[in-house]
Amino acid sequence: MHKKFRWSNLYLVFVFVLLYLPIFFLIIYSFNAGDVMQGWDGFSLKHYAELFVDTRILEIVVNTFLVALLSSLLASIIGTAGALYIYNQRHRLAKNIFLSLNNILLVSPDVIIGASFLILFTVVGFTLGFTSVLLSHIAFSIPIVVLMVLPRLQEMNPYLVTAAKDLGANNLQMLSRVVLPVISPGILAGFFMAFTYSLDDFAVTFFVTGNGFSTLSVEIYSRARQGVSLEINALSAMMFLVSLLLVLIYYFISNRSSKGKKRGGTNLVMPATEGL
Repeated sequence: MHKKFRWSNLYLVFVFVLLYLPIFFLIIYSFNAGDVMQGWDGFSLKHYAELFVDTRILEIVVNTFLVALLSSLLASIIGTAGALYIYNQRHRLAKNIFLSLNNILLVSPDVIIGASFLILFTVVGFTLGFTSVLLSHIAFSIPIVVLMVLPRLQEMNPYLVTAAKDLGANNLQMLSRVVLPVISPGILAGFFMAFTYSLDDFAVTFFVTGNGFSTLSVEIYSRARQGVSLEINALSAMMFLVSLLLVLIYYFISNRSSKGKKRGGTNLVMPATEGL
């Protein structure tokens, strides 16, 4: 018996084609022997060769990944601590206030956040550059981590913590052996989301970057204003592959973690039950 045709499937295909077709078009033309995206002059890797000898763009790639890695690591630590603080709030009003403040940062336009940081750094006399970009990326990444970690905390069985207390565990042991293993998928998701947002960010970085320091998004914008070069296509293709690799790594780690929890679920619960 044939399955019933669903218009929703056709709509889903249309959306994916609309999203990915420009990306594939960009990647295909990165192999064009010509210098413009009008007409195909044959297959060539010359734009990739030009990319790897461009020392400025390679330095900017290193800067971009360094900022993304450091900001996502620090934001994951601070965001996890913030999520734990919000989760342990006894007063509902205080918890709602903190959640609202966190959500406001998520929905605030990047232009407003970038301009606010620029004004702050200018008033305090802070030199714009690597540190200003890093601090800004940490700031807008923390709410993302909080948003990813809080649902894991709310799904956690509270009797696990109670059982750990009954068995004599102190606060550090409860955090390291009970809470963190349970919420680790949320922390990992927050880290990857913060890393991706940092790589892609343009508006905030554009405001807080200084002379002598730049990231890929700002550099691509600057070069695009002078005319689209197929070297940018090659760079964008490489970044797309890196993003795809990050998604695969996250999927592999999260899938492996869920399988490990299913195998070790009985061992985790039984001692706590016996202790009670």
